[in-house]
Amino acid sequence: MRIVIPDDYQDCVRTLDCFGKLDGHEVRIFNDTVKGTDELAARFADAEAIVLTRERTRIDAALLERLPRLRLISQTGKLAGHVDLAACTARGVAVAEGSGAGSATAELTWALALASRRHLVEEATRLRQGRWQGHLGQQLGGQRLGVWSYGRIGRQVAAYGRTFGMKVWVWGREGSTAAARADGFEVAPSREAFFAQSDVVSLHVRLDEHTRGMVSGEDLARMKASALLVNTSRAELVAPGALERALAAGRPGFAAVDVFEEEPVRAGEHPLLHLPNALCTPHIGYVERDNYERYFGIAFDHVNAFAAGRLKDALNPSVLRPG
Repeated sequence: MRIVIPDDYQDCVRTLDCFGKLDGHEVRIFNDTVKGTDELAARFADAEAIVLTRERTRIDAALLERLPRLRLISQTGKLAGHVDLAACTARGVAVAEGSGAGSATAELTWALALASRRHLVEEATRLRQGRWQGHLGQQLGGQRLGVWSYGRIGRQVAAYGRTFGMKVWVWGREGSTAAARADGFEVAPSREAFFAQSDVVSLHVRLDEHTRGMVSGEDLARMKASALLVNTSRAELVAPGALERALAAGRPGFAAVDVFEEEPVRAGEHPLLHLPNALCTPHIGYVERDNYERYFGIAFDHVNAFAAGRLKDALNPSVLRPG
């Protein structure tokens, strides 16, 4: 099959052990990203299969109309609204997804919290510039960690907080808080208390129509001037512009984010990059070798199963020919 893999920013997919699963296929990899329908149609013109890295590329009906040869979209991780599944089904394009369950995102969340509290980036930069200590850091032990949503990643982050001696509590939907309580974690008495009394708030919520913009400017304004907000989930969980305004006002006093509304961010164009109290990383939470081996290994297995007429777990099985 002719396979296109877009958005491999680091040119790392070909270095993965699982890449060998595509031996015998014709594979083309792009290391940058383009957004327009014309540009994407040109890149995907000959593709029979596209392997997507999370939601970096959007596949809509207008683009699909320009791709008559496309037969399969193999998604690394879960769909997140960036692929029009109904349009794929209408055009006979199979869509398969997988998972990359691991600890990479939770580990980055904790790294961001530690780096922010101890000003690691600034201190390392100062030392390279010939200067000595410049900031007084704050340990995490003994502080209050607020985890919004106790799913797979939230569970891991809560456990890290407990290990570091933090007072951990959880906020979220009833099922989430019930699971946290069953594991011995405290549940915040109210949303207001969760934001007002937490020293570190970490967001671990899936983005959907109900959670978009769920963190408001009012929530952020309740946070302490010494508090830290960590977001390794989705930027759109916070109301547009609310975090930038809150940081400028000093509540919370600091933020660490790995996600942005429009990605990739180029030329320092995002306002958070210009704020001294924001630590920003380029959406690397899931970008880790073991995670990629899982993500792409499953995606490549789907390609091979489809090529052999054995794909059984497409999201739109009606398009599959009986095998």
